[in-house]
Amino acid sequence: MHRGLHGLLLALAAALHPLEASAEAKVTYPPAAHGTGHSDGHGSAAPSHAAAQGGSQTAAQGSEHSAAGGHALGPGVDQSGGQSGGHAAPIPEESGALCQGFGPQTPRDIGNRHGLNPAGFTLAPPPEEMNLCNIHTHTNAEHLGPGFSIYAGPGENGGFKCAGSQGLSDAELTRPHGSPARFEGVEPGDTIEVHWVYSSCAVAPGPGLGSCLSDACSNPELRVESQVFLVVNDPNALDFRDFIYFGTLREGRYQARGLPTGTGAPVVFRGSTTGPSYSQQVCSPLQVTWSVRPRCARLDISTLDAWAGMGNVFEETHSHGVRRLVTAPALLSQIE
Repeated sequence: MHRGLHGLLLALAAALHPLEASAEAKVTYPPAAHGTGHSDGHGSAAPSHAAAQGGSQTAAQGSEHSAAGGHALGPGVDQSGGQSGGHAAPIPEESGALCQGFGPQTPRDIGNRHGLNPAGFTLAPPPEEMNLCNIHTHTNAEHLGPGFSIYAGPGENGGFKCAGSQGLSDAELTRPHGSPARFEGVEPGDTIEVHWVYSSCAVAPGPGLGSCLSDACSNPELRVESQVFLVVNDPNALDFRDFIYFGTLREGRYQARGLPTGTGAPVVFRGSTTGPSYSQQVCSPLQVTWSVRPRCARLDISTLDAWAGMGNVFEETHSHGVRRLVTAPALLSQIE
């Protein structure tokens, strides 16, 4: 088998520590008619082969940081805590030369389709044709999108927050008492980005990204379905247990109970794995098809705690950090 890739995925897992449901309009932020100026975007999925791509960490000289696409947050992106109608200050640039020889990286601004990375692997099949292998969360959103455009700063605890996160009531911001367990790293009022990871391998759901391959399938196609949530204390908000793995098999494939709907047409693009161990200077070599929904949905904190208390098969008891937004066009794919 491909021992190098196997070891890499296990390392990624360690770095992460590591009923159909619909989102009603009342739990979606912002509503479709009140976005921040970014395009929702549409992508298509087709049968494919997405092999892991290697590369060197050789220093890339040149002017990629100032190439088309830039680093400035566009109109409607507010770094002070509200919805802005003007131009926000730029995201601080990362220092150091870009990694070179890698495929497209993630996370990105899903409203900006521009990218110059030449790696053109075909998109992975839709999730129902693959096996769910992992579910995990990140606190705040790693991606920048129409519904999650409030800049939370750089670094592992940075990323982006949902629109509406600044106008919550005291009750919505109070964590209920008496839960049998607590999902750590998240409090009411926080934003999380949830990743449902799918593999072309004949594998079962399990802890970490190492669960997405096997000795018999060391070079899988990978797909991530992503939804950003505003976490609140509200029993009328969405129940995370509607989206978990609970023994569901459909046509012999492992699946989540459901995936979020009603938060806009997902933006589908080519990218990589994420997480705070990677940056524009240290790139992920894995090729991943991403499907990112462009608007937030409200999620009840009690149901996230309940998931932790169920002893989920992924051994997820806390939310992870974020990878800083990738802005260099040389490290981004062109969104079709």
